[in-house]
Amino acid sequence: MYGGGNSFEDVYDKELKHEDPEQLAEFEARIERGEKIESTDWMPELYRTQLIRMIEQHAHSEIIGSLPEGTWITRAPGFKRKLALMAKVQDEVGHAQLLYAAAETLGKSREDMITDLINGKSKYSNIFNYPAFTWADSCFISWLVDAGAIVNQIANSKGSYAPYCRALERICAEEAFHLKYGHHCVIHLATGSPVQRQMMQEAVNRWWKPMVHFFGPPDKDSVHTRILMKWKVKMASNDECRNQFFDMYVPKIWELGLEIPDPNLKKDPETGIWNYSDPDWSEFKRVINGDGPCNKERLAVRRIAEERGLWVRQALKSPKATYTTPLA
Repeated sequence: MYGGGNSFEDVYDKELKHEDPEQLAEFEARIERGEKIESTDWMPELYRTQLIRMIEQHAHSEIIGSLPEGTWITRAPGFKRKLALMAKVQDEVGHAQLLYAAAETLGKSREDMITDLINGKSKYSNIFNYPAFTWADSCFISWLVDAGAIVNQIANSKGSYAPYCRALERICAEEAFHLKYGHHCVIHLATGSPVQRQMMQEAVNRWWKPMVHFFGPPDKDSVHTRILMKWKVKMASNDECRNQFFDMYVPKIWELGLEIPDPNLKKDPETGIWNYSDPDWSEFKRVINGDGPCNKERLAVRRIAEERGLWVRQALKSPKATYTTPLA
């Protein structure tokens, strides 16, 4: 959206030059006072478009994020694990519905959002474009990916756009249960047999770089982050969320005797900031733009589901009509 090396100031001035100065000043004063913005309130078009972009990407991530875990429902070890994982995947899809509803308050239809996802126009989280080869991969997602999501979501649940905040409050409550489930699964493997420990370690090795990418590029490289933080949609920057995740979960990983594949990962005792190796941001950009290991596969699954559900949506709109269900 903002290519060509445009600075935050350039984008901000360009996008807002057509707005009414008095309305904009009052809007920003409300933000500064900590007031919530409702969908019926006046807002700058840039605020609206940034919110749509952020919320629909979050919704898409919940839908696509259920796929790598969903493939492990039938293969999860034991009946209780299968039931728990099935419930978790169901929750994630429900989160997407809450988020699509929040985005719709800003004027973009759910149908348009899904179409943009399937066509590759809308993005979703980089981390859900990697394969879950083993049960340990699913456990990593359930614990640490959900942990990273909670770090982001708890901060943003205190943001300025009321419908998004209300959705996030419900989502965070459910994610807390997911986190406990994932932590329990990882503990079981990390303290199990040598084969189980090795499987869990290999999953950490595979997923660590995408996990560092998960919070987004460094703040200095993100115009979106500057805009969203100015209007208190995002309440913590990418770097702040990443550092908080390291603070909370790196010690827990080490406590389990697991190694993190980054020899430079170390907390500066004076600043409290974690130093880490450059995780190759060119890979992040490539994956987020549709060229990851599983991008095509994940969107193909979403496309098939949309096609197969078309007759249901049509029937709900015209219940007296006759429809032929698509072939499986």
